[in-house]
Parts: sequence; structure tokens; C-alpha cells
Amino acid sequence: MSIETENTELECDINQGCDAIELIIQPRETDLGEFKVKRTLPTRQRKMVGPWIFFDHIGPADFAPGSGINVRPHPHVNLATVTYLLEGEILHRDSLGSYQTITPGDINLMVAGRGITHSERERPEVRSSEHRLHGFQLWLALPVEDEEIAPAFYHYPERDIPRKTVDGVLLRVLMGEAYGVKSPVKTYANTLYIEAHLQPGQSLTLPDCEERAVYVAKGQLQVKDTQVPEFSMVVFSAAKGVTITANQDSRIAIIGGENVGPRFINWNFISSRKERIEQARQDWAAGRFAKVVGDEEEFIPLPE
Repeated sequence: MSIETENTELECDINQGCDAIELIIQPRETDLGEFKVKRTLPTRQRKMVGPWIFFDHIGPADFAPGSGINVRPHPHVNLATVTYLLEGEILHRDSLGSYQTITPGDINLMVAGRGITHSERERPEVRSSEHRLHGFQLWLALPVEDEEIAPAFYHYPERDIPRKTVDGVLLRVLMGEAYGVKSPVKTYANTLYIEAHLQPGQSLTLPDCEERAVYVAKGQLQVKDTQVPEFSMVVFSAAKGVTITANQDSRIAIIGGENVGPRFINWNFISSRKERIEQARQDWAAGRFAKVVGDEEEFIPLPE
């Protein structure tokens, strides 16, 4: 996805919780034209959780024939995007020549490194009929030593992502290692990304991690005496043995990993160096980024 404005840090509602809870973040709904996203990271109060610096909950959005997702070519540097869908599909193109349909359960990892341009649209046969889109897109800050690596694109089909049942809870380890299973998805720092589906009354003990958070995409969680409502992110301390319980049928995303250090963020650019972001802005304004192969005519202008 692309950020619409130069200012990326939202003012979100923040609540304090029990002793294991650092923050509960209520996302702000952001209008992207024909659909909306719930954006939880970054906020002024909390920019990152581990290496994760951007968290969008896409939809669920229902589209009439002729409408749908249509994100024009835009640039990134020094980060990696991770796209995971629950419903619908997205057509990914980039300046490396990648052409990939993302379907539910797949993981799309696009590594911007020293610079990449991509677009997110839909195939004509999808756009011509009624359809729905629901999923997540997250951005990872690359470690300082990897910020300027060559751009790359990796696609992992649904069948390659491991599943496991833990205490009756069905989950998938999308990135990293937890509950005795390891995802094949490439990582650059210690990274955790899990999807889980809890029935009412089921509990799950979270993996130990330097930094971690849980986003409630559906339902409601209980952490000791604290309720975590739908469409909110609860950020936990590094306390061991933290257990969450579902009050309702709940679908969650667990994210976390190691602290890779502070990052600057401006529009679609993330870096450990302010001067690198300024250079990227100048390069995009001057047309020095490579164009998306097969999608060369349009682009998103640099915000004023």
C-alpha cells in the first residue's frame, strides 16, 4: 500500500492495561479512495513493535463491478513489505518485473532495499464482478546493515506456510519460529508473525519475544482483567508466560521480534538516516526510480 500524506504518524487512542500490557492502540481508519484501511502503526506513542513499523488492516471491503483496489506505482527504500490476505486477491507488479497474484494464505515479501517501485491492482476478471478484499499489509524496517541491499521479491504460496494446533487453537506461523515450527519466509532480523483463530473460551500463551503485540482482527480478547476489543492492538512487555483468552470467536495477528533501533519515516520511505529519505524524495520527484514493468504510465506523485 501507499501512504497518502507526508505525515505518517497517526494520533491513535491509547489505553494502559494490566502489568503485562504496555499499550492498547485503537487504529485510525484511513480512506484510500475506493476502500478503507485500519492503520495501527506507526503512531506518535508507538512507532514500532520489533522490526515492524507499519500495520494496515485492509477492509473487509466489498466492491461493485468496475471498482476495487487500484494503488498506482509508488516507491519504497530500506524496508520490506509483507502482504497476507484472508479474502480476495491483489495483483502485484514491481520494477524488478515481478507479476504475481496474491491469494488468501499466501505471503508476499517485497524487499525494497536500495529502492523499488510497485503497484497493487486487480486482474480485469476480478474487477469486472462483485468481489471482496480483506487482509493485512505490514512493513518491516530492515537492519541497518541490510538497508541498501539489492531489491528482491519473494512469493510463498499458502501450502508452504506451516499450520499447528496449540491447546486447541489453530494457528499459522507466517514468519519466524514459534510453537516448535518455523516458517520458510525469509527474515533479516529476529521476526515474528503469526495468525491464530480462537473459539470462545480458548486461551493461548504468547511466544516469548523481545517486543510483541497482538492485533484483534475479529472478536474480543481478555488479558487478566483487561478486555481487548475488536480492531485494536495490544502491545505487551517482554514478561514471560503471557496468556490471552478469547471472549468471542476471534481472529488475531501476533507480531514481534527484535528491536532494530529507531527509524525515520516519511511518506513511503523508511530509513535509519534522514538524509537517505531526503535523497529518496528527490529521486522520486526527478523520476530516477525504475518504473514498474507493465505499469509504466501512472504513478503517485510525491506529497507536497
